[in-house]
Amino acid sequence: MLSFFAHLILSAGLLLLMAHLVRGVQIEGWGSALIGALVLGFVNAVVRPVMVMLTFPLTVITLGLFLWVINALMLWLMAALVPGVRVQGFGPALMGSLVLTLLNLAVELFT
Repeated sequence: MLSFFAHLILSAGLLLLMAHLVRGVQIEGWGSALIGALVLGFVNAVVRPVMVMLTFPLTVITLGLFLWVINALMLWLMAALVPGVRVQGFGPALMGSLVLTLLNLAVELFT
């Protein structure tokens, strides 16, 4: 249970860092970031697999790059569901998903 909370706090911190790095993404504070991390985890666990399965041919044709679009849509959906989180269009969602992926990769590399 402790690792769940540690992962949640780390994810919220990465969301806040991503919001500072990407123009067009705003997160009001730690509360919104924590709720956003929870919702993003839920969306990635429930909605993302369905989207990946439905768009599998497109993902194969684009050699996996369409997964970046799916990640952006999940970030955009999270922002639509969480008060205090705003993503102003698909471009910032796309850049935000790339930055968030790179930040998560860096955390995995150092842990």
